[in-house]
Order: sequence, then C-alpha cells, then structure tokens
Amino acid sequence: MSDPKDKLDVKLMRAVRYHAFGEAEVLQVETVPIPQPQEGEVLVRIYAAGVLPVDWKIRRGLFPMPVQFPHIPGTAFAGVVEAVGAGVSTWQLGDPVFGRSTKGTYAAYTTAHEDAIARKPASISYEEAAILSGGATTAWRAIVSEGQVKPNERVLIHGAAGGVGMFAVQFAKWIGAEVIGTAGPTNVSYVASLGADKVIDYTSERFEEIVQDVDFVMDTVSGDTLTRTWSVMKQGGRLASIAGQPPLEKAKQHGIGLIRPGIATKEDLIAIAGLIDQGKLTIHIEQSFAMEDVRLAHEKSETGHGRGRIVLRMID
Repeated sequence: MSDPKDKLDVKLMRAVRYHAFGEAEVLQVETVPIPQPQEGEVLVRIYAAGVLPVDWKIRRGLFPMPVQFPHIPGTAFAGVVEAVGAGVSTWQLGDPVFGRSTKGTYAAYTTAHEDAIARKPASISYEEAAILSGGATTAWRAIVSEGQVKPNERVLIHGAAGGVGMFAVQFAKWIGAEVIGTAGPTNVSYVASLGADKVIDYTSERFEEIVQDVDFVMDTVSGDTLTRTWSVMKQGGRLASIAGQPPLEKAKQHGIGLIRPGIATKEDLIAIAGLIDQGKLTIHIEQSFAMEDVRLAHEKSETGHGRGRIVLRMID
C-alpha cells in the first residue's frame, strides 16, 4: 500500500484534454500530474506546441488510430529539457529542444524518447521550432528521404502555402528542382517568395492546363485536385500524399510510385535544424494562441487554406 504522503509529492501541470470525440467544445484545460520520464526518455517543459490538422481530425474521431480517454492532443513541440530518464546521456537539463512526442503536447510538460528530439536552432524562436515536427519533417521525408527529388526534376506541390507545403517548396528548391506550387490568390506572392518558379492560383487557373511532364507531386489536398493530377505526371513519376491514401490501382494505371512519408528520424531533425541555422529556410506562423484559447486554435485549423502553421503557447 502506498504511503498517503506520496500523493502530496505529486507535481501538477495544466494540460488540454478531452474525454470524448466531438467538436472543439470538448477541449478543456485541466490540472493533471506531470509525467515522469521512463528509461530512454526526457521530460520537456513545453514552451510552444504545433497545432496540426491531424489533431482536430483525431479529436473528431476521423483519424484511424486508437485513442485512450482522457486524451491530451498534439505531437509537435519545442521547449527545454527538465529531467532525464535512466540511460539518457545525450541530453542535459536546460537543453533547448524541438521534436515529437506520442504522449501529448498541449501541456506544460511532456515526455519524449531521446531520439525523437533535436537541439532547437539558435536562430529561431520556440514558437517557430514547435511547427517543425509534422511540417518540415513531413516535407523532408517526402521530398528528400523517401521521394529522393533530384536537381532539375519538375516538382508540383499542391497547397504550397500550408504548414507542409511551405517547407516542401523550399526543400525541393534547395535540391535544385523546378518547383511549381498551387495556392489561393492571397498566397501566390508568398509561395513565390519561398522560391517557387511558378505559382498557380487554383481559383482562377487549372493547373492541368498549364503544367505537364511532372516528375514528383506533393499532394496535401486530395479530392478533385488529386483526380486531376494524374494526367500531368510522367510515366514512372512519384506522388507523395499526406491527405489520404491515393488509389493504388489508379497509380498502377499511370505508372506512378506512391510515397507515404514516414516518421522523421533524429538525423532528419538535425539536418533540418542545420538548414535553418544556415539561413536557408523560411518559417511562417499563421497565428499563435494561448493555451486557454485552444478551441479557437482548432477552429482556425479546421478552416484550412491558411499560410504556415498554428501554434499554441504554453508560456506567455
């Protein structure tokens, strides 16, 4: 039997949780125990968390993954190492880090595996670092690690102003590819500023009437956009999708290789951080919200068609 005084030693934190699937109203700021790092893990004091589209899809029960209630949403974060678990030698207290956690990041603290984080680039803020996981990392896996885009290849990026698209444009251009992006009218000049060679306003132009012989497509939109994409691709081209699984038979019919970007490695995080500190990546935050305004943050994310990422601040 545990000693009653042990309960007095439990340290508490504020965290966003929900106890059932639903609309943004199910999100509540609650007081819960601070998690303890297990072997191979670190405890991070979170300064900012990235609000990803997948977060509200999970909240609404639209994403095929098991959820244990009450659930703390979020996977992307940036903060400072507060404690280390057994066997951890690569991190020390006070180290500024960013990365991914499977334990929920809309909270004052989270735990993460020591290999799921990297040192925060010194040249950017914690809020900017918080949007790298699930944004820059997804684009890196799609464009660099798995898509293996090469110099002079023609790359088409749908949703080029979004949280993944803005990094995909920059990575493809960094490699030396010819980059074409689709975006709404208010984001055309922004996508061009990221380095895109051509930007197509999808509200006034049909990309399939302008672009042909595409080697690689990054699709963040799906639906009708994906349906119209097959015809512009080269035989033997590659398509990376983060907006649902494209039909395999359709891909075979057009001779297209499908890529589903995997989870970023520590090496990916380090490479991205290096490019940032070299001044080769631009980061844009669409809007920053306090933890208490998490419902507004989710509602904003659900509207789509934004520029960059949404951030939740844990420290004001």
